Order: sequence, then structure tokens, then C-alpha cells
Amino acid sequence: MQATAQSPTKKRRPIYWIVLLVIVGLIVAGTIFYFRSRANAATADVQTGDQVAAFIGDLSVGATASGQVEAVQTAILSVEQPGIVEEVLVTAGTPVNAGDPLLQLDQRDLKLQVAQAEQNVTLKEADLEALLKGAEASDIAAAEAAVKSAQANFDNLLAGPTTEEIAASEANIRQQQAGVWSASAGYNSTADSIKESAIASAEADLVAAQIEYNHAKERNEDFAFSFTHEAMIEAQENLAIAQAKFDELKAGPNQGSLNSASADISAAQANLNQARADYDSLISGASETQISAARATLARSQSDLADLKTGAGEQEIAIAQAQLDQARLDLQAAEQRLADSTISAPFDGLVTKVFVSIGERASGQVLELVSSDLQAVLQVDELDIASLVVGQPAELSFESWPGQSVSGTICSIAPSSSKDANSIVNYDVTVQFDADSLPVLVGMTADARVITAEKEDVLLVPNAAITANRGAGTYSVNLVTGEEEGEPVVESREVTIGLRDDEFTQILSGLSEGDTVLIGELAAPTIDFGAFGNGGDE
Repeated sequence: MQATAQSPTKKRRPIYWIVLLVIVGLIVAGTIFYFRSRANAATADVQTGDQVAAFIGDLSVGATASGQVEAVQTAILSVEQPGIVEEVLVTAGTPVNAGDPLLQLDQRDLKLQVAQAEQNVTLKEADLEALLKGAEASDIAAAEAAVKSAQANFDNLLAGPTTEEIAASEANIRQQQAGVWSASAGYNSTADSIKESAIASAEADLVAAQIEYNHAKERNEDFAFSFTHEAMIEAQENLAIAQAKFDELKAGPNQGSLNSASADISAAQANLNQARADYDSLISGASETQISAARATLARSQSDLADLKTGAGEQEIAIAQAQLDQARLDLQAAEQRLADSTISAPFDGLVTKVFVSIGERASGQVLELVSSDLQAVLQVDELDIASLVVGQPAELSFESWPGQSVSGTICSIAPSSSKDANSIVNYDVTVQFDADSLPVLVGMTADARVITAEKEDVLLVPNAAITANRGAGTYSVNLVTGEEEGEPVVESREVTIGLRDDEFTQILSGLSEGDTVLIGELAAPTIDFGAFGNGGDE
């Protein structure tokens, strides 16, 4: 009976140990899973007296900063030359592409200046071409004729008057004297033409014309034919002429006729005086002034002929070329002024301000434009700036969209610092980003986090578990070694640290995975070992 009672107990013992081993294994696996999940969930909100275990996890270290959203490019566009605004093609808020016209000034005077400059270039080109081409045969012939004429005039002045010239001058005097006599006779004839005999003769002609008219009138009345009517009309006209002549003679000399005759005498006398002066000048010969003028005319004609035959000199061509170059520069300047009268967008972007209206006289600033590309200018503390380099990625978030972010890249770091109101030294760090996913606007506040270092599968403990010794510059933890009467037994264990973030610190030596540490009253570090740890590489 006794043996029978013990036999079942012996058979159940292997099952008991198997179950116990399974439970222990589950506990160990759960512990490992718990510690690893702690790293992934970043559950480091520990309190004084808590016991935590060192675990293997990933650590990323970064810097945070805030700033303002700005446009990559900002331009305040101005007119080069003052002018009247003819057309404004945009308003504040208008999106534009590079090269789009934004504003147009009046171009009428500018177009006229371009046309004048073009004409001047054409003239200067023709001048230079003529110099390079040389003189035409007709030009040389004309110049030769001018030399011959100047030479003959000069020779004649030196030789004095010929017999023929003297005779011709004397004949001219006689002719002008006769003209004076003729004019005087005409005046006397006009003044003495009205005599009694002339009046009597005119009266007789009037009586005869009256008798003839009366006879013609009677014949036309007796025999009314066309020829009798024509004869009457002719007799009537003759009577009118005779009456006018009689009236004129009876009235006396006409003052207008007398004045005309007197003027003829004055003109004839002036011609006579000029003929006598010409004769005296001819007889006395050429003066020194006349000879000098003739000599100068001859020299100039000879020089012009020589220039035509030899062609333009290097200096003349150089001057003509310089004048053409200047004309072309003037044309370019006029064309540039015309082009500047149209204000165009220098880049893709958005119009933010328009300072002028149609009809105003614009001088200076007319438009403000910002680019479509945005950037965040962050103020980074000097403690963090050493870990940032151009090209590092950054995550940006905005107060207008909590929980959402966009990716960016550091594109520049200011070489000099600035101080804020609290005298904290900051550096401007510019992050370019693509905000297609969010309607980010210029001026918004941006918060950024830049990852500066990352570690995978490293030993971690919460920051609050580490105590720092200021004097020695060492770090230690309160390692839990056991338990007495329900209280943990701890010992101070010196550790070497590496990177740390806002929650965890990398342990390089002094602890192993699974070691339990106690969060004590003096657990928080009293020496700041930097936002990025001591730079350990393990």
C-alpha cells in the first residue's frame, strides 16, 4: 500500500519542473521585451524612489530651435527713370512667373529717343563707310574745277585790270549815265504833259466820240440788226475812253506817276554811282585783303583736292569710328531705358505690395515681390551651433498645424552671432523646406528639430538615474544589489556615459543590460554634459 501511494507522486514531479521552467522563461522574455519596449516608447517619466533597469535601445540626439518663416528671395522693385504709370498689371496677392510684366510706364518719349539714336547710328555708319571707300571721280573733278577757278581769280587780282575790263567798265558808266538822263526826261514829260493844246485835243476827241455814238444809236433804233447793235456798243466804249482821257488831263498831273518817275531817277543815279565806284576800284587794283582772301581760297581748294586724292587718314578714320561707337552706345542706352520702362518679375513668386497707381509719376519703389520658395530662419543657441552643419536634415512644425511637420535641410549658418533681450548668444540658421503639403505663409513661427547624432542598440538608462560629481567630473548610478526588509540595497557605481537626449543617456561602461538602478534624491545630474553627451563613440 505504501509503495502504491508513493508511485503517483514520483510521476508528477517532471511535469512540475517543466511548468516552472516555462513560467521562468516567460518572465525572462517578458522582462527583456519590457526593457526594449521602454526604449521604443521613450517612457522615461520616472520619479524619486523608482527602480529602473538598463536596457538596449536606439538613441537620437538633436537640437531644437524656433524662428520665422521667410521667403528665399525678397525684392523691392524700382523704376530706373521716373515716368508716368500707364498700366499696372498686378495687385497684392497676384502669383507671377519670372519674366512676367508687372507694371508699364509711358513709352512715347522713350521710343522717339530710340528712333533718333538709330538714325544717328545710320549716319555715322555712312560717314565711316565714305571715308573707307574714298572719293568718287565726280568729286575729284569738282575739286579740280574749284582749284582752277580759285587760281584764275587769284592770278587776275595780282595781274590787275586788262584793257578790255577798263573799256567795259567805262562803257557801263556811260550806259548808266544815259539811264539817268532817260529817267529825268521821263519825269519831265510826266510833269509837263498836261497843256492847253492837249486838253483842247482831248475835248475835240470827246465831241467826235459823242457824235459817233449818237449816229450809231439812231441807226440801231431805226434798223435793229446785230451789226448795228455792235456798232453802237463800240461807239459807246470809245465815248467812255475819250471822256476818261479828257477828265484826266483836265484834273492835272497824277501824283503816282510823278512818284514812279522820281523813283526811276533815283535808281538810275545809284546804278551810275556803282558803275563809277567799280571803275575806280578796277583802276586802283586789288587790295591786300582781297589778295589774302583769294590766296586762302586757293589754298583751301588745293588742300581739299589733295585730301580727296590721298583718301582719309588714320586719324580721321579713328575719329569716325569713335563717333560710330558712341552712337551705338547711345542707342543701347536708349533701348535699355525703353526696356526699363516695363517692370518684370525677376523670379517666380507672389506680389505682396503695389505702391503706385495708373496716372501717377513713379520714381523709386513701385512693387514688392517675394519668391515662392520658403525658408525658416532659426535662432540657435551657441551651445548647439557646433553640432550643426550645412546639409543636415531638419523637421519643421508650425503653431498653425499642431502634430504636422515638413522636412527641410540646413542651407546656411550665420558666421556671426546676435544677442536677444536676455543677452543669450544665438546664431541664425537657415532651413529650406518644401511646404506643398501645408499652406505655410511668410511670417509664421516655425519650430525645428535637427538630428545631429544617432546610435542603435546601445545601453540606456533614464537621465534622472545619473548623479554627477562636480569636483571629480565623474558620473555614477545607484545600483540595486538586493533587498532587505522590503527596502532596496544599493551601491554607488561609477559609469562612463556617451550620448544623451532629453530622456535617456548612453552608458559606455559600468552597467550591463538588465541592471537595476534606483532613482534617488540626488539622481539628477548637477554638471551639464551638453545636449549631445560627451561624444562617446561606443
